[in-house]
Amino acid sequence: MLPSQPLLHAAVFALAVLQALASDTFTAAVYEHAVILPDATDEPVSPDDALALMNKNMDVLEGAIKEAAQQGAHIIVTPEDGIYGWHFTRETIYPYLEDIPDPAVNWIPCTDPTRFAPAPVQERLSCMARNNSIYVVANIGDKKPCNSSDAGCPSDGRYQYNTDVVFDPEGKLVARYHKYNLFRRETQFNYPKEPEAITFETPFGKFGIATCFDILFREPAVVLVSELQVDTVLFPTAWMNVLPFLTAVEFHSAWAMGMGVNLLSANTHNINLAMTGDGLFTPEGPAAYHYDSGTEEGCLLLAELSAHPRLSPTYPPAVNWSSFATSIKKFPGEKDTFLGAVRRDIFTFSELRHKAGNYTVCQGDLCCHLIYRMANKSKDEVYVLGAFDGLHGSLIKYHWQICTLLKCKSTDLNTCGQPVETAQTKFETFSLSGTFGTNYVFPEVLYSGVQLAPGEFEVLRDGRLKSKHGTSKPLVTVTLFGRLYEKDLPHPLRTAP
Repeated sequence: MLPSQPLLHAAVFALAVLQALASDTFTAAVYEHAVILPDATDEPVSPDDALALMNKNMDVLEGAIKEAAQQGAHIIVTPEDGIYGWHFTRETIYPYLEDIPDPAVNWIPCTDPTRFAPAPVQERLSCMARNNSIYVVANIGDKKPCNSSDAGCPSDGRYQYNTDVVFDPEGKLVARYHKYNLFRRETQFNYPKEPEAITFETPFGKFGIATCFDILFREPAVVLVSELQVDTVLFPTAWMNVLPFLTAVEFHSAWAMGMGVNLLSANTHNINLAMTGDGLFTPEGPAAYHYDSGTEEGCLLLAELSAHPRLSPTYPPAVNWSSFATSIKKFPGEKDTFLGAVRRDIFTFSELRHKAGNYTVCQGDLCCHLIYRMANKSKDEVYVLGAFDGLHGSLIKYHWQICTLLKCKSTDLNTCGQPVETAQTKFETFSLSGTFGTNYVFPEVLYSGVQLAPGEFEVLRDGRLKSKHGTSKPLVTVTLFGRLYEKDLPHPLRTAP
């Protein structure tokens, strides 16, 4: 006699729990999805048409989820905007939204789809998780009615939120997170009244959730990691790559190393908008990553990660990011500087005129120190040491401190700071440090072709970012990217009732 379907699901789930408990590791997956986008329209489509578009995307995601589960993944993260895309107005996104309840209601949409208002997207995601015995993380839109007694209620009588949901291997809704830091183009959504720090426990660690732009701000990113001590951050994103410091794979890998947690980053894939790059990142570096700016195809990544990285014997020691830089005298050549722009940020640069040397560049309260030796300096390439200490952003302003060794676009110094993807020069050694006023510093090394350098550099306890045995590939940038959250300006768009 065959077991009933509910009993079979319970048995599979129990086995998965026992397997996870038996190990200090788990298998994670992320899927970079080439989203099928709706036709451009100024008028809302019908709910049926909206669901038809979302089902096309969920067909693709379901295939990735099945494949990940077959390969032993315990959890899979899918991208921000991965089910319906972007470029909506407040009105045109409405047919794509569902009312997502608080997970405290203990709901499995797959087995009880009529308990709340119609929610076919949540039902299908729940069934994907349940049928494959895997945690599924997805990004959808939440709608919440409000009325005139709520002073902040929009004129159309509803709040609309960019929302992440998590379903466990039984299909139960276990987490719901409303994105707190909306990107400037997300006018279709409302800002939550209060920041949310959403966590949930699994047999393989404590997880937190953040979405795209959130990663650059104290709330929720620092709260999740430093205060709530999560082991892993789930990160649906629609990240537009911006060289030289904010390419998805380089910054997300650096963030995981600087914060000392796992980061499961699932990006959307749209090369026309420079969206690509996802990965499974750890405090020691990338376990797996993908960057493809040449095709329109999605990509599934899997890797085995430490369930509790802080307890791992290879967990990096605590770093005093300003210790070395503040202990040395300034090197000669500091006055030989010029100003250059990285997008809107005005850096102080100094050209590396020789094959080897010691350099110091200062701006504001930040002094950046570099010791280096090039292996093969190309006559057609110019490198500089740069420093930036100030507010970044046109509308939403937040404080960066950046020390960087970077390749200029050409031999014209006016091009220093412009995007560069390729290089020819390798380095025998480099050591970069700075007098940072924060402990939140993210180390990046980017090679030619937008490739990371796992295992080829280290961060010492005194704050030096050093090469280990030279660079195996030509170097584009070496960067220490600091965030002074306490110096951020108040958010101009987030208002309380």
